[in-house]
This record gives sequence, structure tokens and C-alpha cells, in this order.
Amino acid sequence: MKNYLTKRNDYTRDPFFEAFDDFFRPVFYDDRADSMRTDIRETDNGYQLDIEMPGFDKKDVKVALENGYLTVTAEKSEKEEDKNGKYLRKERSVSCSRSYYVGDDIERENVKAKYENGMLTLNLPKSQPKQLPSHNIEIE
Repeated sequence: MKNYLTKRNDYTRDPFFEAFDDFFRPVFYDDRADSMRTDIRETDNGYQLDIEMPGFDKKDVKVALENGYLTVTAEKSEKEEDKNGKYLRKERSVSCSRSYYVGDDIERENVKAKYENGMLTLNLPKSQPKQLPSHNIEIE
């Protein structure tokens, strides 16, 4: 199955649709996804994802690969009161999640993850295409 890590919609290059997209962003998009900005690179052997996750510790981050989707989740335990006082307004999220469709051509056992200084780096090696044995068909 094909993965869609590198596929982008062509309409995003059209200025009309870019303006349309920005206009409706507060209604249709979850702005918390901005807290997990991602760079995706295709290498000779697979894909590399660099995901910004500032403010989270390594123990707060979970990565799962299931049914062709790579899901990254980060969650902090929230305290009722801070030692410096009670919050009157809190806009910084304490949890976020994002999924990426990677398909079935990833070697699940060899996926590597590294978290350092608020940056999660994932290396997803491509699996070798399965070669089906040739089959001769007898002509009647």
C-alpha cells in the first residue's frame, strides 16, 4: 500500500485556496496541531520525521504504529495548583496528538525514535517490495 507522507494537495499552491484555507482555519482546524510542527524527509532507505515538541519530557511522549498510522502523543500530568499560585487563564496545552498515514511498506521492527531538547526524530525504514514468484499460465 502506498504511503502519503510526501503527498501534498496541489490546491495549496493556488493563492485563492490559500486565502480560503486561512480564512476558515479557526473554524475547521485544531490549532493545537501547530505545537507539533513536523519536517518529513525521504531518504534512500526510508523516511525521517523531525517533530517539534517543546515543553515535554521524554517520559511524556508515546509513539505507536498501528494499521498504517504512526501516532505521536504527548501528555503532561497537570497539577491543580502551582506553587506560585492558582491559574486565572491557561492557554498552553498539556497534551497533544498527531497521526501520520505511513501505509504498510514500513519495517515496523526497525523504527527508531530519539527525543532530545524538545525534538522527536523518527526513522522509518522502508520495507523491501515483495516479489511474487512468477507463474506460467498454460495456454489451451
